[in-house]
Amino acid sequence: MSRRVLIDTDTAGDDTQAILLAALADSIELEALTIVAGNVEFDYEVENAKYTLDLADAADDVPVYEGSRRPLVKEFEHVDHVHGDGGLGGELYPDTDIPSADGHAVDKIVETVRESPGEVSLACIGPLTNVALAVRREPKLNDLLDEVWVMGGAVNTIGNDTPSAEFNFWVDPDAAKIVMEELDVNLVDWGLTLRQGAFDADELEPFEEADTPYADFFTTITRHAREFSKERLGVDSTTQPDSLAVACLLEPELVTEAETYFVDVDEREGMTRGYSLVDELGITDGEPRTRVVEAIDEDRFKQMFSDMLLHGDPERSL
Repeated sequence: MSRRVLIDTDTAGDDTQAILLAALADSIELEALTIVAGNVEFDYEVENAKYTLDLADAADDVPVYEGSRRPLVKEFEHVDHVHGDGGLGGELYPDTDIPSADGHAVDKIVETVRESPGEVSLACIGPLTNVALAVRREPKLNDLLDEVWVMGGAVNTIGNDTPSAEFNFWVDPDAAKIVMEELDVNLVDWGLTLRQGAFDADELEPFEEADTPYADFFTTITRHAREFSKERLGVDSTTQPDSLAVACLLEPELVTEAETYFVDVDEREGMTRGYSLVDELGITDGEPRTRVVEAIDEDRFKQMFSDMLLHGDPERSL
């Protein structure tokens, strides 16, 4: 019996690969995508999501719901400079003519879990605005969901947006704080991505040489990100944080080390906006409720990713 999943996304770059993982996996029934403000301009995010579903031959089955077009409180900036103009490397600007589903993303999340309590998991791979609003709409959201997976935060490491913060938490720290307080979250953070969710030039070469629609898509959308990595870090690589989060949901045995901690988010403006406090030493009196993924089977994850791009089946070798 396949697991039912909603994905909340600010679709650009790596979000597309996470969506492909879910859409192409037989063990997941991807019920809908909900779009949230984040990576790039909102209308680009919507079209990027629809294009990705269409590539996976899933556009007729997986509706796209438009959600929050701005964070709860804060102003923010897009990161086209990371993902390329439009979010897909600056070379691809989809215009699918696929209509968005009727209704708001937050309503879709709440209605789905109310209709099927305990049966639906939520994968959050963008800022958490939609999810926080869903919590406020339905105070029992935590009990109604099966699992919640969040890509966000920088667990006691340097962030990818500021020295203090990972991008998703920085964009809407007020929402991230609500979600960490109210939901039992499985957290995949930026530090884990750097350790075990990055592909270097040698690992990317087979995808460049492959002649498959998924590998071609991946190569196109990562060119700009690789150039950004060379300029910023001096390394030719790509990071796959969103794919890593969805892969862990898809294949629980990927997770080899995880601990449950109290996690809070600094919602204040200033140098520490979006900082994720993870109390690994138990110093605070906060309730440990966030399961932080600390290590994965990296070879297995990369095999899943390769099987997706080269064979259209992330579960081929499982």
